[in-house]
Amino acid sequence: MSGTPNTVQVPGTGAIDVGALGRVAVLMGGESAEREVSLMSGPGVLGALRSVGVDAHAFDPAERPLHELKAERFDRVFIALHGRHGEDGTVQGALELLRIPYTGSGVMASAIAMDKVMTKRVWMAEGLPTPRWAWLPPAAQERSRIVQVPDELGLPLIVKPPREGSSNGVTKVRGYSQMQDAVRLAARYDADVLCEEFIEGPELTCPVLGSGDAARALPVIRIEAPDGNYDFDHKYLLEDTGYRCPSGLPPHEEAEVQRLTLAAYRALGCRGWGRADLMLRASDRRIFLLEMNTSPGMTSHSLVPKSAAAAGLSYPQLCLAILASATLDHPQPLPGRMA
Repeated sequence: MSGTPNTVQVPGTGAIDVGALGRVAVLMGGESAEREVSLMSGPGVLGALRSVGVDAHAFDPAERPLHELKAERFDRVFIALHGRHGEDGTVQGALELLRIPYTGSGVMASAIAMDKVMTKRVWMAEGLPTPRWAWLPPAAQERSRIVQVPDELGLPLIVKPPREGSSNGVTKVRGYSQMQDAVRLAARYDADVLCEEFIEGPELTCPVLGSGDAARALPVIRIEAPDGNYDFDHKYLLEDTGYRCPSGLPPHEEAEVQRLTLAAYRALGCRGWGRADLMLRASDRRIFLLEMNTSPGMTSHSLVPKSAAAAGLSYPQLCLAILASATLDHPQPLPGRMA
């Protein structure tokens, strides 16, 4: 894997000078509902970076103030946080102020992608396909409004908090009688609630590495969860979910998933890396975008490492490529105020 003692060859990226990456903090843990997942992702990333010679150190923002990153002279940050205060633009904004380059998308793209309602609005403006939906802010969560949603979207439908991940607070509603409880559960995680048309068919995911025109889609993964129930336990804890990579899709469908993923990624202004979740409707083979993850999981069950492996990237090479892409929204200092 190494060319010289301080250089690692990464397929699709080239030679990376490990020494030039400097002192690296791997942010993990945090305070979101996905802290548990982050504490599975972070140690994996940390170990992988150390295995190729990176001077990497764990850093939990729930236990230490972020300004210590500057005091301890970290040169760049690998964000292995998930959820709020991790991939929603807040940590990214703090790192911009500290002038420490970080992995993944910048402030605006992170904030938009974290909010599934805003993501849908951007994608719809760009003509990209996403399931029909209804937004229920707090003022619209009375029973008279809630019972109208199945008439608008059909049954079954999905109810979820728009600014959470890892399937927290998500319910598949099969009848009118379930709506109230589903909305109540989602509202425990987010003041707003998103109701979404259910797409019957294979669930897909497609990672992306890179930025702008140089961004490339990795192989598509087809997810086969028991009874189609891809919840938190089936994502992270159990071993009964199947992941097909290669996906088994016809080549033209695989290419279309990758095309839509790149279009969705670029429309949101994402950079560095990310992962789109999609559905393939069985009845007519139409593809629908569900969401964009700007700080995807990196656990032993996670999907980006599985796809990267199919593309010839080992886990350490993947982590190193992501780390090497760390940057700021404004790498050059902003001009001073006019005199």
